[in-house]
Order: sequence, then structure tokens, then C-alpha cells
Amino acid sequence: MMKFTVHTTESAPAASRPLLEGIQRAFGFVPNLFGVFAESPAALGGALAIFEAFSKCSLSTLEQQLVMLAVSEANDCGYCVAVHSTIAKRMVKVDPALIDAARRREPLADAKLDALVRFTRRVVEQRGIVAEAELAAFLERGYTNAQVVEVLLGVGMKTFNNYVDHIAHTPLNDQFRAEAWQPKRKAA
Repeated sequence: MMKFTVHTTESAPAASRPLLEGIQRAFGFVPNLFGVFAESPAALGGALAIFEAFSKCSLSTLEQQLVMLAVSEANDCGYCVAVHSTIAKRMVKVDPALIDAARRREPLADAKLDALVRFTRRVVEQRGIVAEAELAAFLERGYTNAQVVEVLLGVGMKTFNNYVDHIAHTPLNDQFRAEAWQPKRKAA
């Protein structure tokens, strides 16, 4: 298996170093997936830019975390499921029962949030080709057309992250181990 370097602020290409230093300041450490992205300053910069755009959308911080978690679960990304479970529970202070239900594909107690998670999964699993009834069910729960597009932004962002993890086999940081999650599929 080809090895990918999990860069630090010292080992990263020069153009990636200031970005990793910013991540270090924000988190107190560099999550390993960002260390992998750092191999390409363009990829690291792009990942941070799309995350920044997504963080400014009209979905609440809770809803954003659920989108990122639902995409990661649907894409079978153990690293990102652990990361977003940790962030949602510890930083955003989301009810752990909501996160645990989303991880297990169980209905969420909140019908609107459940619609968000189900719609996000369908977008991923159907590669953006969702039935009119699925779109209508999402909108009927109080979401808007703008939020449909914002979910797509989150799907694109997390799919990139998930695929990098799948190829690089990113080791899970100790800070995320308590929320470790086992993907259902294995590479062929």
C-alpha cells in the first residue's frame, strides 16, 4: 500500500505551512487529514476555502455538523465520522443521542433534523439524482431551495475529504478516538 505523509507544520511544503499553523491555532493540534491535504497546498487551501464558505451558509452549526456527519457515514469514512461526532458532541454541544442515531442510521427524534440527514444521505447515495418526492419532503420540513444548494455544498466538501481519507488511509488522531467508527465497506 502506498503511504501518504501526514505533514506537520515543519514537514509540509512551504505554501502549506501557514495554513497548517492556522489550523493548529484553531484546534490546538493539526487533524491528520489536514496533514495529508498539506501535500498539495492547492488542495489544502481549497479544502479550507470550501469549509469556510459552508460555515457561512444559512444552515445552523448543528445542521452543518449533521450534514458533514451524514455525508461521511454514507461515504463510509471512519475518520470523518469520528471527527464530526467529536466536534458535534464536544464543541457544538449537540445532544449525543442525535449524533449516535445519525451514525447508526436510525431516525432522529427531531423530524426536521431527520429530514436533513435523510435528504443528505440520498443526495450522496443517488449522486445528486433525488426523486421529486424526496426533495419535496425535505422542503416540507421547512428547508429552502437555498438550503438544498447548501446541502450540496456540504456534500461536495465532505466527499472530497472522505475520498482523500479512503485513498490515504489517514490514521485517526488520539483526540477523535473516543468516537471511532468502523466503516461498513472495505476496499476491494
